[in-house]
Amino acid sequence: MEASIESTGKDSISDAFVKASGTGTDVQDITYIDKKSFTCNVCGKNYSQKHNLLRHLRSHTNEKPYSCDICNKKFSEKCHLKEHYHKHTNEKPFSCETCGKKFSRTNDLKVHYRTHTKEKPFSCITCGKKFAHEIRLTIHIRLHTNEKPFSCDTCGKAFSDKTNLKQHFLSHTNEKFYSCNTCGKEFYRTCDLNRHFRTHTNDKPFSCNTCGKKFSYKSSLKEHMNVHTGKKPFACDTCGKEFSQKSTLRQHLLTHTNIKFSCITCGKEFSRKSYLNRHFLLHKN
Repeated sequence: MEASIESTGKDSISDAFVKASGTGTDVQDITYIDKKSFTCNVCGKNYSQKHNLLRHLRSHTNEKPYSCDICNKKFSEKCHLKEHYHKHTNEKPFSCETCGKKFSRTNDLKVHYRTHTKEKPFSCITCGKKFAHEIRLTIHIRLHTNEKPFSCDTCGKAFSDKTNLKQHFLSHTNEKFYSCNTCGKEFYRTCDLNRHFRTHTNDKPFSCNTCGKKFSYKSSLKEHMNVHTGKKPFACDTCGKEFSQKSTLRQHLLTHTNIKFSCITCGKEFSRKSYLNRHFLLHKN
């Protein structure tokens, strides 16, 4: 593959071609004041300076001439290598002006700013859902395509997100890194720990816009909305009866089984545990 440089100015450029296999050359900063621009023949993007175009061409050739002498990771630009070094030195020179949080890379700071501005510039063309991070959009799109490129070497289970694969792998090693300070229960993932912690704080940050009912989990609010919309996405495989909530379906399934909940005081049996609990209050009174 050859990536070529087109100049729209009058003068010709002798080094008009950059080989994809090249190692890169030093380029003088040249500013053209006669509206001369350099065009990438691959994607059509224009640059006023030739060295900027040469840097851009690496995105097409995948050339990465700058290597980290600590971990050997390679980069297409020197500035990216310089910021990468901060990970090894634990330097975080870029601070958020709003909350003071520090970052090792300017791009991480830029992405973080969106948590304050609520900006979500990346939209799914299939469902319209918006995201603050491009990588989250990429992962989300896999829900529509059912693409799961990350597989567990131990059990073969596949995931759309590399992070989920890493966390899943802990289930094979029995490692649990995140512990609840209140009850000591351990979790593989921080998000699971955060969800669990709401059982102690009774925090319910998700509110229904229709009736005002609050929920600890976003998934619970989503299911609750089915009550208002009339949707019944949960169907019984035995009789076909449909329900708006998964918990109601689970309770209904007991009517098709012989599972009974028995009162230890009088022996009376119930198809639901909630019925048994209400009955037990009669003995307490």
